[in-house]
Amino acid sequence: MNNRTVFSAIGEAFAVFGSAVAASRAVEAGRKPRANDLRRLGMDPSAFDKIGRF
Repeated sequence: MNNRTVFSAIGEAFAVFGSAVAASRAVEAGRKPRANDLRRLGMDPSAFDKIGRF
C-alpha cells in the first residue's frame, strides 16, 4: 500500500464522517439532508423522502 492510497483512505473516512455529521444536523433541525451527503452514506435520497415522522 503506497502513501497515496493510505492518504486517500483517510480522506475518504473524514468525508464520510463529515457527511454523517451534516446529515444528522440537518435532520435535527427539521431539514432534509443534502443528496450528496446521503449518497456518500449509502442512502438513496428518494428513499429518504419516503420516511415519515413518527
